[in-house]
Amino acid sequence: MNHVVVVGAGLAGVRSVEALRARGFAGTITLMGEEAHRPYDRPPLSKSVLLGETDSTVVDSDLDALEVDFRAGVAAKGLRPGVVETTEGEVAYDGLVIATGARPVRLRGDGEQHVLRTIDDALALRERLVAGTRVAVIGAGWIGAEVATAAARANCAVTVVEAADLPLSQALGPVGAHTARWYEQAGVELRLGVQVASVDHDGLTLADGSRVRADVVVTGVGVRPAVEWLAGSGVELDNGVVTDEHLRTSLPGVVAVGDCAAWWSRRYGRRLRVEHWDTALGAPEVAVAALMGGDAVYDPVPYFWSEQFGHMVQYAGHHDDELLVLRGDPATDPRWGACWVREDGRLAAVLAVNRPRDLLQGRRLIEGGQRLDARRLADPAVALRDCTVA
Repeated sequence: MNHVVVVGAGLAGVRSVEALRARGFAGTITLMGEEAHRPYDRPPLSKSVLLGETDSTVVDSDLDALEVDFRAGVAAKGLRPGVVETTEGEVAYDGLVIATGARPVRLRGDGEQHVLRTIDDALALRERLVAGTRVAVIGAGWIGAEVATAAARANCAVTVVEAADLPLSQALGPVGAHTARWYEQAGVELRLGVQVASVDHDGLTLADGSRVRADVVVTGVGVRPAVEWLAGSGVELDNGVVTDEHLRTSLPGVVAVGDCAAWWSRRYGRRLRVEHWDTALGAPEVAVAALMGGDAVYDPVPYFWSEQFGHMVQYAGHHDDELLVLRGDPATDPRWGACWVREDGRLAAVLAVNRPRDLLQGRRLIEGGQRLDARRLADPAVALRDCTVA
């Protein structure tokens, strides 16, 4: 390879550049991103940026020292063998890293909808979060909860509308119900089991015909992989870019990383697409190794975190219908957690609310595959590492 093109200038993209140089690649690297900004971290957008604690989350990476041709404000439009078609013309490549991330979903209606994906989104929304402003947040997932947290702290009148019957339903299932009281304690109105029919100029129209009046509407109902530019390219797509456990795509010399990559997990025996910072940080090293002829395997324990209503919420692993074991009483203890345990006694996933030690130990147990005693797990006074069985 003489020329590697990295499409997508988020964290996954810039880490791919760093990994290429760290592995001794001395050829030309072109890094392109559709935003006008240098690469930056996204998790702080809904946390410290929205709360007014910082204005910039630029990644600490010296692009000049990396000798990368960085092209800001350039978007990919199509792909054919050896050529990326962009808004600024064609760019030839020998190796390609797809790191185009995901785009927020927007709902029907002609009213203004704020989303939270870019630094510009965060700064624009922050300007609107002033005392007395009526804010309607659609979605009580991770982003919705963090936006509601910031809006409540700014003394806005906040209403959160969620189509499911409990918060965080997709991520945590029934465990999400234990976070509902946080909204009430923060003075936020939480309306569950409510569908939004349209976003209007003065708020929301709900499916039952009722209205939620709002000065600001924030839509936080999820994202879709930004892979439309790959249609017809020969790159297999299915809820993102389909890759193997090495992050190779169906095209030779092309790998994918970050939010847009649907990679095969040996650990969980299924394809995963994880939209979190930890994936963007760790995947590029494996993808670049594959691009340079190696066979490293990408099979992490997925991890993410959220800061909402004064609680640090951390999750590691992946769960489906495993045995659920609560650690502590969420109704009375601000420090509680949950474990999902497989039939063979191995830990599939762990949730830690204000219990960072549980997260650390639980993640190691998932990686190690040790079997656990579910009865001991239920005692929050017993450390997770002490719940193993021979």
